[in-house]
Amino acid sequence: MAYGTPAGPEDVEAYYTHVRRGRPPPPALLDDLVQRYRAIGGVSPLSARTRAQAGVIAAGLEHRAPGRYRVEIGYKHAPPFLEDAVERLIGAGARRIVGVVLAPHYSAGSVAEYLGRLRARAAELDPGVVVVAVPDWHLEPAYLAFLTSEVRRCLAGLPAATKVLFSAHSLPARVVAGGDPYAEQVGETAVAVARAVRLTPGAGWTVAWQSAGRTPEPWIGPDVLEVFADLARTGRVEGVLVCPCGFVSDHLEVLYDLDLEAAARASELGLAFARTAVPNDDPAVLGALANRVIAAAGAAA
Repeated sequence: MAYGTPAGPEDVEAYYTHVRRGRPPPPALLDDLVQRYRAIGGVSPLSARTRAQAGVIAAGLEHRAPGRYRVEIGYKHAPPFLEDAVERLIGAGARRIVGVVLAPHYSAGSVAEYLGRLRARAAELDPGVVVVAVPDWHLEPAYLAFLTSEVRRCLAGLPAATKVLFSAHSLPARVVAGGDPYAEQVGETAVAVARAVRLTPGAGWTVAWQSAGRTPEPWIGPDVLEVFADLARTGRVEGVLVCPCGFVSDHLEVLYDLDLEAAARASELGLAFARTAVPNDDPAVLGALANRVIAAAGAAA
């Protein structure tokens, strides 16, 4: 399961309305989102990336357990919706469904919502179907190894006085204040990678947040762009490396929010800028997810 994205410019309004839980976006917000998609080529590669990821996981499952698994894609906010995927699986005779969200960190507003919708639809169609899940994988060794390698690679091309920012999508502050583990798990990922790279706590790295929603309520911070400005003011930092550890696919919040918006802000401030690659269809990371699917299915047997 993944967030989903408009298939083309003509689908942006319907997509945005679904994200806003049925409330059509004001014209200014809709136009801004359309312009952002236009800036990255008109359409996000998220759907293509998700299909590639599903293909690698499916191949890994077939290699490990021939004939036992069928992989379907379901999106939270765009067709095919995750409920559609449940219908296809049960229609094909599945008696056990393993839910995997292509996001490493658990949150009630993201992973839990995906899994809740999955379970609800399965129960409607056939209460006898067993639904299990891979709830989080933020400390998966293959994922940490991927991030570690990327941070090392990028730092090699940046000034010595470079700070690493581990970023993830911001959440409303009330969610975290209510005990949601998301921010803590992002921090755990960052600590694990920073230790592997031997970054100095505080001076060499920090956690920052990005892509906060456009709502009146406060969202957790500090925002990536605010951190850039603070670092530039100190005069002690020459470069910034953003490691978007909360994302596993190229999409709008990486290609626009970081590659365009954050890169432009860094340039204005006189800071060298780079960002690490995301896994996309990396075989080691997705092979590890295939192993987790098998483990989850086995535990429910």
